Amino acid sequence: MNAQGTKLKAHYKVVVIGGGQAGLSMSYQLTQRKIDHVVLEKARIGFSWREQRWDTFCLVTPNWQCNLPGFPYAGIEPHGFMKKDEIVAYIESYARSFRAPVFEGVSVTRLRKSDDGLFVLESTAGTISANQVVVAIGGYHKPRIPSLAKKLPAHIRQIHSSEYRSPEQLPDGKVLVIGSGQSGCQIAEDLHLAGRKVHLCVGSAPRVARRYRGRDVVDWLADMGYYDMPVDEHPLKEGVRAKANHYVTGRDGGRDIDLRLRALEGMSLHGRLKDCNEGVMLFADDLAANLDNADRSSENIKNTIDQYIADRRLDAPLENRYLPLWKPNPGCSTLDLVAEQVCSIVWSVGFESSFDWIELPVFDGRGYPIHSRGVSCESGLYFLGLPWMYTWGSGRFSGVARDSAFLLEKIELECFTKAEEIDSSL
Repeated sequence: MNAQGTKLKAHYKVVVIGGGQAGLSMSYQLTQRKIDHVVLEKARIGFSWREQRWDTFCLVTPNWQCNLPGFPYAGIEPHGFMKKDEIVAYIESYARSFRAPVFEGVSVTRLRKSDDGLFVLESTAGTISANQVVVAIGGYHKPRIPSLAKKLPAHIRQIHSSEYRSPEQLPDGKVLVIGSGQSGCQIAEDLHLAGRKVHLCVGSAPRVARRYRGRDVVDWLADMGYYDMPVDEHPLKEGVRAKANHYVTGRDGGRDIDLRLRALEGMSLHGRLKDCNEGVMLFADDLAANLDNADRSSENIKNTIDQYIADRRLDAPLENRYLPLWKPNPGCSTLDLVAEQVCSIVWSVGFESSFDWIELPVFDGRGYPIHSRGVSCESGLYFLGLPWMYTWGSGRFSGVARDSAFLLEKIELECFTKAEEIDSSL
């Protein structure tokens, strides 16, 4: 896509960086108000869904939560879970629906401000300027692989979860998946269901039941306002941004991920990875605690749902609570990669943010943008699509419409203020 065959101009009122659901949502809002803008996407729209997900990937939230501004999900399975190709098609259809002015294959390499107050964007397509800029590239940029990876035997193939596509991609032999967040658990299951012997390194990520008392848990949480809770009202405040998401899956029509059941079926579970010495992996003695804490998180959510039902005297079927199917033996464990014929490792330990191309004083000591609902401390610079930017839904399809509408008001106000300043100087 190349903005319907047009060429980049030297200047725009607004430049949106990033052509995913966040950038396109912002573009929709600007288009509705006829504000001159362009969207710059370094690859193709929907790049992360297209290029950084495995073949069997599907949403973990129901399709009805796909509610981009002006383009709610209109398919026949609102309570289903779109697969990878369907997600890409949804995003592409959205861009076409309002002729989003997207330039694909344009990477912004530097963002600064000129002496006259304009933003200057240096890109692979040349230098352009803008009155205002929206950075809509999310918060997951660089795959994180610990330095410990360098200590592993050279013959073992190592990939990051963003590179994983299918079991056939990996050499024959056993696979060690490190990390039990959403991606790690789903990839471990993908390999396990394909008949591969899997070792899974289990961390502190919580889990959630897929359904409870007759409905998807996401439906209950939405009714209770959890996706609308502002970050400053959350018990953890901004600390919630560092918390792992609950693991669950939309696969097979949607179901729980029960690691204890997988252990009974032959998947080997281990605690957190501590070290590697001459090809022997050393795990912490915290597997039982991590599994228990994950279960406790799921049960606490059910407690909240029970209370919600009772308070409102809702008619909902009763349901038996989860009973652990398997318990690990206590003690630290080790895994000799060579002796156990482990030939592949999938690192599923997250991503790091990378905003070092933005040469403006808008970051904290960790390089994270300082903002309030996406409005930075630099007049005219905004962020959109960050996890928990404002609510739990901010980094998802469900909350970006509200966030982009809020930023539109700020952008329009800035445009009006600048226009008044120019008039007063004449």
